Amino acid sequence: MSNVLFFNIPAHGHINPTLGLVDELIREGENVAYFCTEEFKTKIEKTGATFMSYTNFRRDEINRKKGTNINDYLDFINKDIDKSQEIINEILDKIKNLKFDYIIHSSMFPYANIIAQILKLPTVSSFAIFATPKELMSKEGLSISEEQIKNHPMIKTYERVAHNLEETYNITMPNLIDMYFNNGDINIAYTSKYFITNPKYYNDNFIFIGPPIYNRKENLDFPFEKLKDKKVIYISLGTVFNNTDNRLYDIFFKSFGGSDVVVVMAAYNVDLSSFDIPKNFIVRNYVPQSEILKYTDVAITHAGMNSTNDLLYNNIPFVAIPIGADQPYMAKRASELGAAISLDKDKLTPEILKNSVKKVLTDPSYINNIKKISSSFKLTGGYKKAVEEISKLKKEKGIFA
Repeated sequence: MSNVLFFNIPAHGHINPTLGLVDELIREGENVAYFCTEEFKTKIEKTGATFMSYTNFRRDEINRKKGTNINDYLDFINKDIDKSQEIINEILDKIKNLKFDYIIHSSMFPYANIIAQILKLPTVSSFAIFATPKELMSKEGLSISEEQIKNHPMIKTYERVAHNLEETYNITMPNLIDMYFNNGDINIAYTSKYFITNPKYYNDNFIFIGPPIYNRKENLDFPFEKLKDKKVIYISLGTVFNNTDNRLYDIFFKSFGGSDVVVVMAAYNVDLSSFDIPKNFIVRNYVPQSEILKYTDVAITHAGMNSTNDLLYNNIPFVAIPIGADQPYMAKRASELGAAISLDKDKLTPEILKNSVKKVLTDPSYINNIKKISSSFKLTGGYKKAVEEISKLKKEKGIFA
């Protein structure tokens, strides 16, 4: 029985894939102390982990309306770096009387490498976003140029903070990019080798375990009876960029309002009070996605990693409308493999959307290509494979607890 120190960032898309991993580790007898923000306390504790909270890590960002402006991203990173020593000191203080054997962390938790060096512990990195830095910064992704990075104040912030941390803790500071693409002794990617675009980027330390499929213990308070024997369209733009462009919701209503389908739409913290919501729409702040998919004929998605994986795994045809982060990469890859249609949100019209939904529903090539991806997912080994690899790492590092 080992003691595991877990760090994650306050984002559903990064936390959700790890919950099944934590559940599996605890079944194997591991003790897990999981750091995140209070918003995710209940969700994390349901796995059996001990929840530990950051006080100030991204506290101001949780309810902030997030945009896709490049300067917003860079300002966001600048704040993270500037708070490095404060957050690291807080974590070290909270665990000062505890002993841990290894660390698991989100690949995008910026202080993971630093804390691992301070504590001299092996690490396992969770890659909820498995697009490479180059792919994320491409024209389909964030479109960040070297010039923009070079001229942003975060460079001077990083230099100042790096000097202080190296002096204080006698560590080697990771470079700026690596702070958000933290490699561990083991790296877990929630996909298959078939789905990724650039296998050469992933070294032998990467293991591909397929989508995060497990009992999510979701709140099932939903009128499922309204979906029986009906054509169902499921729409979700996720939880991060879903309120950056309310024009999209107007397009959804105009495309499918008054039709003979039932539309289930997740609208997490989105104000739709200015819209006349059609009667055939069921709109909820939260939707039990894994259960809804059992009734879904076709979906419209932002192409976030979790949603895309869920749709592919469950053989559901879909249309992607990527907005930010890794969504353009996921949508592009699904489209390249012939499994989906990816649409430009800025050029979207009700006509384009309706025609695309009809095409993925009626053209059998889409479902056939989805099944190929789904099959590759099911051959990966899932969370059990991840725990087997972690056990091997423990033996290599002499961890026998």
